[in-house]
Amino acid sequence: MKKIKYLVLIIVLLSTQLVCGQMVPPPPPGLSVDGGVIFLLASALIYGVAKLRN
Repeated sequence: MKKIKYLVLIIVLLSTQLVCGQMVPPPPPGLSVDGGVIFLLASALIYGVAKLRN
């Protein structure tokens, strides 16, 4: 059982190194913020109002 835990730990650590090693190109200048931020703010506002009413 102890060997399985060490094996899983090694696999997880190696896979994160593989994922972090990939380069992501920077966004072009002047790129607008997408609608995801607006949706997040709207849902936070609705959640806050619902919590205040209870």
